[in-house]
Amino acid sequence: MDFIDEMRALSSRVAAAKDMVQTEEATKNAMVMPFIHLLGYNVFDPLEVTPELIADVGTKKGEKVDYAILKDGKPIILFECKKSGGDLHINHASQLFRYFHTTEARFGVLTNGIVYRFFTDLEQPNKMDEKPFFEFNLLDFRDQDVEELKKFAKAAFDLESILDTANHLKYTRSIKSTLNNWLTDPPEDFVRLVSAEFLAGKQFRAAIKDQFIQITKHAFQQLIADKINERLKGAMTPESALLPASPIAPVNADDSQGEHQPSAIEIEAYQIIRAILRPLIRPEMIAIRSAASYCAILYTDNNRKPICRLRFNNESRLIIGVFNANKEEERIHITSVDDIFDLSDKLKLCALAYIASPADDTKELSEAASDTASE
Repeated sequence: MDFIDEMRALSSRVAAAKDMVQTEEATKNAMVMPFIHLLGYNVFDPLEVTPELIADVGTKKGEKVDYAILKDGKPIILFECKKSGGDLHINHASQLFRYFHTTEARFGVLTNGIVYRFFTDLEQPNKMDEKPFFEFNLLDFRDQDVEELKKFAKAAFDLESILDTANHLKYTRSIKSTLNNWLTDPPEDFVRLVSAEFLAGKQFRAAIKDQFIQITKHAFQQLIADKINERLKGAMTPESALLPASPIAPVNADDSQGEHQPSAIEIEAYQIIRAILRPLIRPEMIAIRSAASYCAILYTDNNRKPICRLRFNNESRLIIGVFNANKEEERIHITSVDDIFDLSDKLKLCALAYIASPADDTKELSEAASDTASE
């Protein structure tokens, strides 16, 4: 199994267990130790992964690091753990700051078992930065995030290589945050800059400023939306052959009045859903089937594993039915397919429920194949 597949499997287990894990100790055992193990370190070998490593700080004796990963007998990565879902504000990292200063480790990780924040000393040598250079969310990650995380794996760990990219990651993260803020609240200086050629010779009075702030905000957001649509269309076009070439029987008998082929707006919605679920599921694992009154989006092309239904027969009244872990459908009105991004959490919870219970996949896929053959 590839590293990213192992990460997806761990993600599904953590998603299923996180609400039951109530203490810091339980978080370490159920979430953090499996994460460290997945990176290739033997959590049962104290010469490689030492729990509660003592790191005395001045007059403070007996200070302990939750976990220290060792290489050649020296700590290289320190882990400070909080309970599942706990606050990871930098104010809660005081122990990690102290440990970092007194050991030879160059990387500190603050985690609650779900989010892992990676720190180093880019600003001042041997003093941990206040901002992480990399953050990994076990329940919401991209392929690119996994590639960065792999650099910390035992088989790939190279101190200089990671430090070379840490600076880039840190400032990229900061700039992305700034640009994200500008999407909703562009600063006046930025508005002046982008509108300079239209306002040549005009005073930047309050009325003009307010007008161009709104125009700039809209243009900025539209640019991002256009780029996303371009990427989606470009990524999905070569896979059009995966779509059903002929009508497929409806998922439920009560919708068997006649089938239709996916419309352009349904294909666009399908592409968005695949993009949303890509951190959890390979795109080819998500299929679309036509029924009389909707298009079904299915996990592993199995009509017993519906993710959602696109009820777009009336394009002026779009409805998407999203399924929960109990396969109950919640019908939600949307104004455009872009609103599907707002349903990301619901779609991911449904997908995670199927990933977390793979034992019956073979049986169900066999039954689905039999059903299709009989039809």
